[in-house]
Amino acid sequence: MNIIADPRSTKTADFTYQFVPFPTTFGRENLGHFFVLPAEAPVPTPEKGLAAGVLKQAAHDLRRFRGATKGFRRELYLDAYSWITANDFSWPYSFVNVCKLLDLSPDVVRAEVLADASLGWLDYWTQRAGRVSRKVQASVVRVFANCSNAQRVEASQLA
Repeated sequence: MNIIADPRSTKTADFTYQFVPFPTTFGRENLGHFFVLPAEAPVPTPEKGLAAGVLKQAAHDLRRFRGATKGFRRELYLDAYSWITANDFSWPYSFVNVCKLLDLSPDVVRAEVLADASLGWLDYWTQRAGRVSRKVQASVVRVFANCSNAQRVEASQLA
């Protein structure tokens, strides 16, 4: 077989680029989708709401029934305690899976919930009020820091 005489090898192929997996032109019109912000924040799913509710109820049961010695109150306490201390992955709403669904560290949540449960009601509310006051203080500091930065920018623009 002579390659030069073969008409298939001397004919140039006409490619239309219709199956190219990426665009062949790189103008600004093709990059616009990279700079568009999402319209809204993602809506929380019902599964996350249920998982958060299960976690809150367990923390509430640990705090409320920690001093119970008999009856259904003691069962509620022991049930919540065993749920939080278990490292079980076998069912969807186990403590570890709930923390994973809520993007939380199971060890950190476990330590905080058990520490809160060991406090009395006065100590618990004192600690909680301290957390709230620190958050309010940080946000007030942030607001005033932003105001002073804005005033400095305006002053430098006027000068």
